[in-house]
Amino acid sequence: MRRVAGFLLVGGYLLVASGCAMLAPSPPEDQRNICEIFREQPSWYDHARAAEERWGTPIATQLAFIQQESSFRSHVRPPRTRLLGVIPWRRPSSAKGYAQAQDPVWGEYRDDAGGLFARRTHMKHATDFIGWYNARSRRQLGLSLHDPERLYLAYHEGQGGYRRGTYRAKPRVRQAARQVAARADRYQAQLGACEAEFRCRRFYQVWPFCRA
Repeated sequence: MRRVAGFLLVGGYLLVASGCAMLAPSPPEDQRNICEIFREQPSWYDHARAAEERWGTPIATQLAFIQQESSFRSHVRPPRTRLLGVIPWRRPSSAKGYAQAQDPVWGEYRDDAGGLFARRTHMKHATDFIGWYNARSRRQLGLSLHDPERLYLAYHEGQGGYRRGTYRAKPRVRQAARQVAARADRYQAQLGACEAEFRCRRFYQVWPFCRA
């Protein structure tokens, strides 16, 4: 009886988890253009702007991080390794969600700023997490919040790893950081041409105050 109950409990959990994944927004079709991303998901602009106001990381940098980490897939996780080359085995890390935050640092974020109900699969919490993490990199490492390349290196390697320079022996990580910086610059230029569209889309947002 206990075994049956256990199977039912696990099955119910898997059903809920798969249902949440099915209800999550689809990744934007055109991820090269931040205006098109926000046109598909206008609430993402609100989340990113709130994170910018709270922590200081520009909207364009937040979205560039998320595109690099997950390509805007809400429930993505690292693929499992293969035991004996065939059997699905453990995942290489606990990274999950839009920002690919791992369990330990996500726990720190929830305790410090995110709250008990913060979810890695929700864009609101993913953007806030990136803002929180970059603010910590600024505080601990003296990095500028307008330097997405170095911020990403600290994000990928951790503040301790960045301080030790672990990224210097990882050409792929350095290349990814350069890609993030180039994408953030492109997103920033694009956002300058369309941001008023998202600031003023609600009935209570009255021009010209919503453009400030």
